[in-house]
Amino acid sequence: MIRRVAVFGATGSVGIDALDVVLRYPDRYRASVLSAHRNVEALVKLCALHRPDLAIVADPALEAELARRLAAAGVQCEVASGSKAVTQGAASTLCDTVIAAIPGLAGVAVTLAAARVGKRLLLAHQESAAVAGSLLQQAFAEGGGEWVPLSPALHAAYQCLSGERVSDDVARLALVTPGGPFLGRRRAELMTVLPDRLCTPSDRGTRRRTAVNIASLMDQGLHVIAAHQLFQLAPERVDLLVHTEERAYALIERNNGSLQAQSGESDSRRIIAQALVLETGMGPLERLSDAPTPPDRPDIATFRCLALAYQAAQAGGDAPAILNAANEVAVEAFLTGARPFLSIADLIEQVLMELPPEPVVDIQILSERDRTARAAARRVLRNAC
Repeated sequence: MIRRVAVFGATGSVGIDALDVVLRYPDRYRASVLSAHRNVEALVKLCALHRPDLAIVADPALEAELARRLAAAGVQCEVASGSKAVTQGAASTLCDTVIAAIPGLAGVAVTLAAARVGKRLLLAHQESAAVAGSLLQQAFAEGGGEWVPLSPALHAAYQCLSGERVSDDVARLALVTPGGPFLGRRRAELMTVLPDRLCTPSDRGTRRRTAVNIASLMDQGLHVIAAHQLFQLAPERVDLLVHTEERAYALIERNNGSLQAQSGESDSRRIIAQALVLETGMGPLERLSDAPTPPDRPDIATFRCLALAYQAAQAGGDAPAILNAANEVAVEAFLTGARPFLSIADLIEQVLMELPPEPVVDIQILSERDRTARAAARRVLRNAC
């Protein structure tokens, strides 16, 4: 049986890698639904190559242009636009496998739509599980579908657990991840960090924000929250260890004292290929003690974003969503030169204090709380000027 794969965020790096895998195995997979945010030109090129049944552009103002360009390229497929079309495409009968590679709350809507109808769901961004984990668990319980994380650290943990969704016999999970460019630095050394230390002028959008999140350890903190939600582990049972290597690992300690370890893949295409066929099981692992710099616990006094991520996970409710929204505003302020690097955590902490966590009821209320958190963060920024 040929699996029909929908790729949401097809023009991004994960989407391109996923479509490369699909193209290599035409007897196993077919790209049936492709979506992009606004990059119509790139989407048309992908549609000309993969010939999907449905092409979606998130910006409704670009639907006519997409239809015109597809016709000029000789591509015959349905065309749709808007956020509703994206979620409908994820839940439609046109696909049985969904690769969710859209960041932010738009990505959450896609994952929930796919999970509710039992799709095989490949999660490319940890934000969906981090900010809407309880909704995602409800959706999986309702739809009975399968999920596989594509982040190297979370995928390694998934492999360690052989795809288990609820892990009652796990005492601890340790995610071993790269510690970012400032690993080992102290606060005094980070007072004058500028954006050009983390990203180049050619970097845009998500790539710039991700670079800052990795440096502040917020990206790693979101991994902790996602692991807490996806594997149903209390936050205190999820450890984060960092090292100077590029490879991610996962270590599992069972309640009977046994240990398991899994090395994460560095090539996202190999992770996607494994996820498409749901391969699980133990693979080769380099001995961590043999690494040039053995992993260690990060300095949370310096990298306070990680401490705040644990705090949000412990608080529960929509605290992770508040954390993520405030962080995005703070990171943008840093990238524009409005605030220093170390103030990212200060701003997030102020917003978390101002907005106590509330229960996560549905995506609409979660979206409203996201907007409230962003407005609060911007107000704090204005008052600080």
